[in-house]
Parts: sequence; structure tokens; C-alpha cells
Amino acid sequence: MTVELTPTIDISQETQLSHYPNSEISRPSWTIEDSEKLYRIQGWGEPYFSINAAGHVTVSPKGDRGGSLDLLELVEALKQRNLGLPLLIRFSDILEDRIERLNACFAKAIARYKYGDAYQGVYPVKCNQNRHLVEDLVRFGEPYQFGLEAGSKPELMIALATLKTPNSLLICNGYKDREYIETALLATRLGHKPVIVLEQLEEVQLVIDIAAQLAIEPVVGVRAKLTTKGTGRWGESTGDRAKFGLTIPEIISCVDQLRNAGMLNSLQLLHFHIGSQISAISVIKDAIREASQIYVELKNLGANMQYLDVGGGLAIDYDGSKTNFHASKNYNMQNYANDIVAEVKEACEARQLPVPVLISESGRAIASHQSVLIFDVLNTSDVLPGEPTPIQEKEHLIIRNLWETYRTINVENYQEAYHDAIQFNEEAKSLFNLGYLSLTQRARAEQLYWSCCEKILQIVRTQDYVPDDLEDLEKIMASIYYVNLSVFQSVPDSWAINQLFPIMPIHRLDEEPTRRGILADLTCDSDGKINQFIDLRDVKSVLELHPLRQVGERDTEREKKQPKTSNPKSMSVAAQSTIQNPKSKEPYYLGLFLAGAYQEIMGNLHNLFGDTNTVHIQLTPRGYEIEHVVKGDTVTEVLGYVQYDAEDLVESIRRRTEQALQENRITLEESQRLLQNYEQSLSSYTYLY
Repeated sequence: MTVELTPTIDISQETQLSHYPNSEISRPSWTIEDSEKLYRIQGWGEPYFSINAAGHVTVSPKGDRGGSLDLLELVEALKQRNLGLPLLIRFSDILEDRIERLNACFAKAIARYKYGDAYQGVYPVKCNQNRHLVEDLVRFGEPYQFGLEAGSKPELMIALATLKTPNSLLICNGYKDREYIETALLATRLGHKPVIVLEQLEEVQLVIDIAAQLAIEPVVGVRAKLTTKGTGRWGESTGDRAKFGLTIPEIISCVDQLRNAGMLNSLQLLHFHIGSQISAISVIKDAIREASQIYVELKNLGANMQYLDVGGGLAIDYDGSKTNFHASKNYNMQNYANDIVAEVKEACEARQLPVPVLISESGRAIASHQSVLIFDVLNTSDVLPGEPTPIQEKEHLIIRNLWETYRTINVENYQEAYHDAIQFNEEAKSLFNLGYLSLTQRARAEQLYWSCCEKILQIVRTQDYVPDDLEDLEKIMASIYYVNLSVFQSVPDSWAINQLFPIMPIHRLDEEPTRRGILADLTCDSDGKINQFIDLRDVKSVLELHPLRQVGERDTEREKKQPKTSNPKSMSVAAQSTIQNPKSKEPYYLGLFLAGAYQEIMGNLHNLFGDTNTVHIQLTPRGYEIEHVVKGDTVTEVLGYVQYDAEDLVESIRRRTEQALQENRITLEESQRLLQNYEQSLSSYTYLY
């Protein structure tokens, strides 16, 4: 069915078309290339994510080195292993590939500029502290002497027990008490190379005293507060008033204290951090230039400088636009490495000083890509009034006005018609409040109003320019897709700081997504939603999605076109299932990508939705293997976090059912069913399945 839109043709047929966008009725011209462009998967997903001919998202864990998995097939196979959604899938090969790429970029830059020393990166544990991930990272980083960075005492405990790579660095950041410093210094006896980074002036004397008591010469660094400020959401956390670091006068004071204690030789590292997700390469250049000058000046003051730690900030492209927008970046990893190497070399050569070992703490760039969160849609709430039935002459004037507005909408007058529809709808509400319109009449008026909006929206979508007063119409008409997810647990930055993440269906990408929607999670919180999505131009308020289908809907349409048969066995299984259970919905899976950094550890237990099921997947010559399965929290476990004992709860319910039995308020069968359901719920996943 093809519908042409002209300025004078009523587009009710086109409106009806959008109501029933199944495979038999929706426009046949939609291709996977259209989906690639719509969801920008080539921009943010290369070289790991793409779409195959079947319209499914594929994962290439080893990047452009070959081997891929169909994400839909993987999810279905994991579900058959009793792993319910939401499901976090970690791809170990992607983690390995990110480490290899980062080291390869610095190696190439060092060779290009004939840099006289090496790059030796560290992974900031705070980015994602999960044991299997950190262990994998240490293993994959061993060929590059890749180390760890700890920002707290618990993270230091992880690093000391996990890091076993000879000559790798252990950067000790964050607030430090005596126990922290003692532990770090004593770890040198185990073969570790801890660098204690001084971030508060009070820490200087503490390190001097503890080192003297233990008779261990420390390796010390200073964290500088640069005047160069970062960009984006974390820009305000840097500069002269940053939370951590020493000002230039404080650095001089630190040098003096160490010199007076005879420990200036211990000062070997300069560290700085200008914020996370630095989207503009110019900011990185300015920071490196400033830090390089501080480094050479410290060397000239007599410090035994050996290392320059450029901190974090290496961004990833969440929206695929390759711009300096906060959810993107206008440079690649090789540009980043080139600028660091070139600036540091230039500063050292100007003073005829040896260049330092370069360190970066690139957590987001390493960990973001390796995990994909898969969740299913439970239901939708749609504004789909459809074509209204013609009115009767005796109907109320306000209803007749709305009908006339609807009937005459076209490309020439749609903007005026929109304001007329709003006015008539408001008048209908006022008449109802004053008792001049019945509830049935108000419902009729509202249906006509939404029919007008829908018809106007179909026209708006065909226009190159959308008038300002109609910009919100897409959002107003958006469906609500209820998803099996807690935003607060799995993507807290989406709620807390409006961070953007790529979200898209992982299947049906050979079909046109004819609906526009926002995502609402399971929590009883109005903020438990995602209503900002990546777009080439800034941010869009709705996501293009497919309508939910009944099981076998595609097969049922196909059966209608085939000759009738009296033999039910000749029907497809899906079609038979639809007849037996007409309300059964076909699964619709969405994927949230690039959320492997920070989101897992920063999630909270809002409404007591706990950790999700997690699997670690590794590519093999035969396909893949499941390295680890980490089951998500049960109800019992999350109740334990808030000091409830499951056995006490069961006993309390048992006593109350016994009392209800004695008072004849419940039958024995009902009481047993209640207890059975209660105990079963305690041992179940906190999400729906």
C-alpha cells in the first residue's frame, strides 16, 4: 500500500498506516542501511557493533580482526540457560582490544616523534571495580606492563591483591591516612611499584614521617591544579578551585619540605587531571603544554622526575558525531597519543632534559565498550486515537469544531489547525468543569484533539523545517515503552547528569520503526525514565521504536494469503500459538551500549531493584564460550542490604496466616499458596520475568 502526500489530500490513510506498522503493511523500502543511519551505529559502534542482513545487531569483540556474534541469538541462548533479563553482557575480547589499541597508539606516536622513553598506562579501578573485569584487565595488560590506579583504601586492597605484573605501576591517589600510606609503602617489599601521589599539602609530612619509621624510601608524586580547565559536564571540577591537587605555591612548599627532609630524590612523578570525557582536543593540548612546563621546572628544582601522568579524560564518542559536543569527541585515540608525546618532547628538548615515562589513566576509553545491557519491553502506553468516526449534526458545537478542524488539516494549514485544536480542547475542558459537557462528550473531544495532533504530526515529519511551536509535538505524542530495567541501578548517570548512551533495538532493524517513544523503568519514581537520546544534531527527546507484535503476527498475515486448510497441523507453530493465546506478545529487546564505565558501581537500590544478571563472553574458533556467570541479586539479598532477615520475614507471615486461619479469614489452601508465593519471591530475581 503506497500513500502519496500532497497539500490537498486528506492523510487519514497515512495516519492509519502508522497505526499498524507490521511487516506486511509498513513501507517495504526500509533497509538495514536506514537503521544504521538512524541509530548512528557506525559512528559510535565501530569496530565492535554493526547490523547484519537479518536486521540484528552483531558484536565483533576483536574489532576488525574478525569474528562476530549475532546479539539476538546470543540473548536467546542465554535466556535458555535460565538467565533472565535485564542482562549485562561483558565481552572480554573487547576489553583486550581496547588495551591493545591504546598501547599501539602510544607506541606509534613514540616511534613517529622519536620519543626517548616509553608509555606505561594504568587502569583507574574506580571506573569499574568488578573482580572479573579487573582480573581480565591485569591479564590483558601484562605484555604492556599495564598497572592500576587506586583512589581509595578499598581500591588499594584490590590493586595489591590483583596486580602481579612485574614492573607495572601502582598509582596511589585519593585521600590518604596513615594506614593507607603504610600499606602502600610496605607493598614495595612484595615487589610492587607504588607511587604515592600527594594531593593535599598535609600528606607531605605524613609520608615523610612514615617513610622514616619504616626505613623505606618512597616514590612520590604531586598532583597539580592546572589553570587549564576541562570541558563538558566535568569541566567545573577542574582548574584553580579543583577538589584535588596542589596549587603552584603548594607544590613549591612540597618541594621545600622534601628537600629539608633529605627526600627530594623521592619526588619522581607529576600528575594532573582536567576532568573526564574531554571532548575537545584543544583542551588536551593546552593541559599537556602547561603540565610539561611544570614538569621541567620541577626537574630544574632538583627533583628526580621520571614520570608524567596525564590522568584521565580520553573521551569516547557516545553519539557518533565526532564533534566537541559533550557526548562526543573531535579527535581519535591516535590524535590523543600524538599530541601528548609531541608536547612533552618539545618541552623537554627546549630545556635539554630527558623525557619522562608517560602514564595515562584512561578508564572510560578502556572499559566503556566492553559491556552491553539488554532489556525487554514489557508494555506500551500509546497515544493512537486513529481516524475518528464522523460526527452527528446534533453533537455539541465544540465537538463539531474539532471535527471540522480534523477534516480540513492539510500541508498548507497544519500550523493554524494545531492552534485551533489546542483552543477547542481547552474550551472543552472548561465546559466540562462548568457542567456543560458530559464525560462522554469530553472523551469524544479529547479523542478528536489527539486525532488532530496525530494527523498534524504526520505532516510535520515530512517537512524540512519544523516551526518552533510544533517542536514539542513529537514528544507530546510519544509512546511510553515500559522496560524491564531500573535506571537508578543500571544507568544512574542518565538520571543524575543526563549523560547520553546509545540505545537501540537489537533486532527488527530491517523494518521501519514507526513509533516514537520514551523509556520508563520499573521503579515507582517519575525520574525513572530515559527521554534523551543521541542524535546527529544535539539531542532528541524520543527514540524511534517498533510497535510490539503479537506472537506469530507475521506468520498469521502470511497464513491469510495462503489457501485455506482444515488441517491445523499445516499452520505455523507461531500462528497456532496466537490463536490459543491471542494476547501473547513477541519479545522486543533493546540494547544500551557504551555503559561499561562507572554505571555498574554507581547504581543504587531504588525500590530494591538489585544488580542484574551478568555474563562474560569470550570469542572462540567455534563461536563463543561463557567465561563467568554472575547471578543478579535475589529479593533476599537486597532485603539483607537494608537489614531484613528472610527467615524472620517468613516466620512473621507464617504466624499471621495461622492467626487468620483460626479466625476463619483465610482457607488452608489460600494460606499455603500465600506462604509458597512469599518464599518463592524471596529467592527470585528482583526484576520481572
